[in-house]
Amino acid sequence: QVQLVESGGDTVHPGGSLRLSCAASGSIFNFYDITWYRQPPEKEREWVASYSTILGTNYTDSVKGRFTISRDVAKNAVNLQMNSLQPEDTAVYYCRGLRAGARDAWGPGTQVTVSS
Repeated sequence: QVQLVESGGDTVHPGGSLRLSCAASGSIFNFYDITWYRQPPEKEREWVASYSTILGTNYTDSVKGRFTISRDVAKNAVNLQMNSLQPEDTAVYYCRGLRAGARDAWGPGTQVTVSS
């Protein structure tokens, strides 16, 4: 059963912005860590950003200053605000949640395409 669902993926021009959302089927507060990953076409999956009650927020170098991960309490979700998008950001974006006493939860992914 899918416990996390991503949304917000779209096609945008270089320099554009998108806000992705990772929504939980239960309470998002059951997760002590929500991490965004992405997999570009024909490339391996890579870590993008994390929101952790233990370590706080962190980002891979290529998105620092452009992406912001945050909790959205009202929507029971964790968002990834992506600004100044470039073609190299094109990928399927996934969220992963960690919960005490449970297996990792993964969403099915959402497509982000940045092109002219």
